[in-house]
Parts: sequence; structure tokens; C-alpha cells
Amino acid sequence: MFIESVPADIIPASQHSIPAQPGRIRLQKFITCFAIGGTERQFLNLGKALDPCLFELHLACLGRRGDLLTELEASGIPVSEYKIKSLYRPGTFKEQFRFAESLRRRRIQILHTYGFYPNVFAIPSARLAGVPIILASIRDTGEVWTPLQRRVQKLVCRLADRIVVNAEAIRQRLIAEGYCQEQITVIPNGIACSRFQRNRNGAGLRRELGLPSHCPLVVVLSRLTRTKGLEHFLEAAAIVAARVPTARFLIVGDVAPVDGDAYKQELERYVFRLGVDQRVVFTGFRLDVPEVLAEASVSVLPSLSEGLSNVLLESMAAGVPVVATRVGGNPEAVEEDVTGLLVPPRDPAALAEAICRLLDNHGLASRFVQAGRQRVVERFSLERMVQETERLYLKLLNGSRLRVAGARGGTQVRGSSHGMREPN
Repeated sequence: MFIESVPADIIPASQHSIPAQPGRIRLQKFITCFAIGGTERQFLNLGKALDPCLFELHLACLGRRGDLLTELEASGIPVSEYKIKSLYRPGTFKEQFRFAESLRRRRIQILHTYGFYPNVFAIPSARLAGVPIILASIRDTGEVWTPLQRRVQKLVCRLADRIVVNAEAIRQRLIAEGYCQEQITVIPNGIACSRFQRNRNGAGLRRELGLPSHCPLVVVLSRLTRTKGLEHFLEAAAIVAARVPTARFLIVGDVAPVDGDAYKQELERYVFRLGVDQRVVFTGFRLDVPEVLAEASVSVLPSLSEGLSNVLLESMAAGVPVVATRVGGNPEAVEEDVTGLLVPPRDPAALAEAICRLLDNHGLASRFVQAGRQRVVERFSLERMVQETERLYLKLLNGSRLRVAGARGGTQVRGSSHGMREPN
């Protein structure tokens, strides 16, 4: 969720600085909005890191809002808004036709949508507009979806050439639900590892929050939404506090629009009922996540549902031992008893035991830190994610051109218009 922005040294020149070139691939990417979240940050970082000599990038959204919008505007990448109140109102169809006309006018060659609402809104428009290649993204196992949403998304995704998921767990879930396995491609999240180099010398966060200078900090980086299981973390915090009285607990994140302030207020009341109101701090939204992680003793992800968590990757890159629930793609990020600890969801006692194990055993925590950093660098770098995504785009577009050439009786030539071989 809290992945940092792409470092300047690995960002190509911004898209608007590259003049229009006939040979560039016209790529349209579509997202709900630009709120702070894992999907939104991955969307933006990938867009900024794609090779601008290969791709002419266009962005679109359902709501031009969110804390990441300022960063997007500073990058110079253009973004269009298709504002709707519901997927099922008459006005939505008008916006879908407007989007289809934009795709035709810009002669978009690839559409890539991110999440349920963009999938359902944009994919039918792209088919109507005759876009050659359409990709959907599904980035969680969908426990919060209604049965109707599952059916609608499955129907719409049949119109896509490929479904990109960020975890093998999501792929397996979709196959079990009847999706075509050949249609699904797994490209795990990638982070800019250099942003999370550990610096243990500072204590600025503790001073800012009025905490003891050497207290162990147990940190959750998360939106305040029910699927993150934060009430179970608070119950675990009460157990840990009884065993490690010096420990303090931070929940770093803001409310999610779907829950509003109600869930946060429930959590704040629960802190008092548990008697840990002097030990738990709700910091709200923060942009200085590397600095927060630099002072963390343990990073905890108590989710009930998850795709592939950026927070786990960021924590391991920052050299923080992690405890996570055994849900979704968490076991793909955290190798149990090698790079961190996994516990069942909704089990505060198991969560507390794992946290105490790391606080009490510095040797174990240190081993997890070393193995975790290595795992992230080898498997979850931003560079790797960008390369795999670019290869997929080129492979699908090249396949489309070969099909068209074959239908017209033309000569089939392997490779793209950029002189690159078709990826495997």
C-alpha cells in the first residue's frame, strides 16, 4: 500500500517531453482514482518507469482525486477523467461511449485496466472501439466482492486478451472460479529497493510522537479498512503489552473511503476497552514511510484478505522483520520461518506470540532481515516488474499483428515494429 515513489535515477524522461512518434505504441491505462493504496502506487510507478521511447502513455480514471494526484501532475503525464456515480446508471453508458471515442481518436493499441470498476467500465468500451489488445488487472482474492460483482467481472474479463494478477494465489482463485488459466499472467509487485535502505541512527519518529527513545515499535502500515483486520492487531497488542511493557504500537494510515470514519472510531473506542490507549498511536496518513520503517522493530500485516502486499515487500527491503497472516499472496512474499512469520487470520493470540518471538529473539529477527532483503531484491524489484510488463505488452501486440497479417495473407515477420524480438 505505502510503496514510495520511483527514484529519479530509474525514471525515464517524462512522457510529455517525448514528441509524438509514429513508431511508439499507444498505451492507455485506466484506474479508479489516485488515493494512497498499493494498486494506485504500482499504477503510477509503472507508468513513470515504462520506456517512453517505446510507449506513448495515456492515463484515465473514474475520479480525478487522491493524494497521489499531485505527484502525477508533477510528472507531466496527461490524465482524463470519466466521472460516474454508479456502474449501472444511464449516465455511465454516455461516459463509456465518450471513452470509446477517445480510444478511436487516439488510435490506442493497448488498454490496461486496474481493478473491478475500471475493468467493468473500460473493457467493453475498448472492444467497441476496436482496441487490438486489452488487459484487465485483478489484484486481490476478492473476499469483499458480492456474488453479483464476481459474475459481472468474470463476464467482462472474457472480453480481455489477458488478465494480469500480482500473486499466484489470485491466479489459483480465478481458475477455481472458472477463468481460463491460459488467459492469466502473474506479474508480482515491484518496489524501488534503494528507497528503503535501513538507517538505525535516527529517533525522530519517537520524539515526534512523544514516545520513549528506546521503546520497541510494532508497526502496522495500512488503510483503516475492515479487511485489514486491525481489531485483531489491537487485541494482540494488549497481549504483547502485558509481556513487553516497553513496547509501543503504531497504526500508520488513514481511513478508506468505503468505511469512512466509522471504522476508525470503532478502533479508537476498542483501544480504551482493551486498556492500551497509552500504548497505541494512530498516526494518520504519512508520506515518510521509509523513515517510519527505519525505526520499526516489527512490521505486522494482520489482513483478512490480500493480494501481494507492498507493505511486506517494503518492510523486508527496509530491514524490518515481518509478521503476516497466512492469506492471499502473503506466503509468496514471506517465506515462513525464513524471511518472516505467518499466522492464521483472526487469531490475536498467534499474532501476539509471533510478535513477542521477534522482540525477544534478536538473532532470529536478524536472520529474517538478511533473508528478507535478499528475497525482495531478487524477486520483487521495480526493474523486474517493468521489464516483465513491457515484454507482455510487446508479445501480445506482436501476436495481434501476426494474426492480422495472416488473415490478410501478408508475410508474417517475427518481432515488433521496434526491432525487438517477441518475448517468450
